[in-house]
Amino acid sequence: MTQNFSDKMFSALAAYFTDKIHLTQQELELIEMHCHPRKLKKKEFLLVEGEVCRFSAFVVSGCLRSYRLDEAGNEHTFKFVIKDWWIVDNESYSNGTPAQFNIQALEDSELMIVSKESFYFMLEQMPQLKMLVDRLQQNSYNASQQRIYKQISASPEARYQAFVDTYPDIFNRVPLHMVASYLGMSRETLTRIRSHFAKSK
Repeated sequence: MTQNFSDKMFSALAAYFTDKIHLTQQELELIEMHCHPRKLKKKEFLLVEGEVCRFSAFVVSGCLRSYRLDEAGNEHTFKFVIKDWWIVDNESYSNGTPAQFNIQALEDSELMIVSKESFYFMLEQMPQLKMLVDRLQQNSYNASQQRIYKQISASPEARYQAFVDTYPDIFNRVPLHMVASYLGMSRETLTRIRSHFAKSK
């Protein structure tokens, strides 16, 4: 990859961090040393079920999804990840166990990758970064809890509205059946709900 591409990619990651915490030039240089750019083509996999996830990835551009297959071969989408979001298979990453999820690019995507070892080293060196990561992890946990609650208690219409609030332009970017899978409903039900919301505007 060209130096200009690497510089562009790191600039996006640096902007993300400096918007949230104060980092010295030396700390930014440390982050740059330990993070590496990667491009994924549409449909290319970042992680395949059965591999051990030894990295986390920051999305500079594009869109990815995390999903798994059931015993019948049906896809179940766990999350979509877009610009300025992080993606990792948490269980595999934390425990060093084979991943149960696949992570796939839904568009041509640009990522900054940091290995688990490098990430823990940076957290030791930069207390502010650790505080930010702790906050992001808590926010992610809270969002997951809310999603579980909505899946078991909210109407399909309410789940759809919450999804649109989180991913306002996703319907222009991913196939409808993946959105239906994420929402836990059939494609036909999702189409009906979308039509209803469109008519009510």
